[in-house]
Amino acid sequence: MEWREDVAREKRAAFVEETYWGRPVPGFGDPNATVLVLGLAPAAHGANRTGRMFTGDRSGDWLYRAMHKAGLANQPESLHASDGLQLSGAWVTSAVKCAPPDNKPANDERDECRPFLRRELEALARLRVVVCLGAFAYEAACSEFGVKPRPKFGHGVEVTTPDGFVLVCSFHPSQQNTFTGKLTEPMIDAVFARARALTLD
Repeated sequence: MEWREDVAREKRAAFVEETYWGRPVPGFGDPNATVLVLGLAPAAHGANRTGRMFTGDRSGDWLYRAMHKAGLANQPESLHASDGLQLSGAWVTSAVKCAPPDNKPANDERDECRPFLRRELEALARLRVVVCLGAFAYEAACSEFGVKPRPKFGHGVEVTTPDGFVLVCSFHPSQQNTFTGKLTEPMIDAVFARARALTLD
């Protein structure tokens, strides 16, 4: 928590004139969502700055473009919290609610934030599919939904939980993955097309 607030005070040069959110970042989207997108944690100069998940950073550029193509978002980008982005049939959140150093949340942070995630899940009465962005989010989802043993994480892996939800895995749209080609636009597009199709079955 202290690190999150330090970042908000010190800021990045490109955003020095902006007021950072600098607090835990809640999920957002359609309360009637059938698809939940689960990330790791708020980015230091993305959601920790804007106050909305995957907003104002490169990961969000990839995410919302894919969601827009799948019909889950009304526009393909998210620059700030009042830019008009609306989600339809989807909710976006993270396993950890505060920006961690180096974008690497610890397991104890995930465990401390678990009650917040659980309340979000309980409020989404129509939820059917969880898109897990990265192994950390996947592990959090498996823990929350009681998946044992946990199948190995991989892009495109699908796991049905004991309660009948489907977890669909994707590599995280971080620059580390997108710049190296580990994750391509067709790959993430396919994940969201599949997630949408699962809600129509």
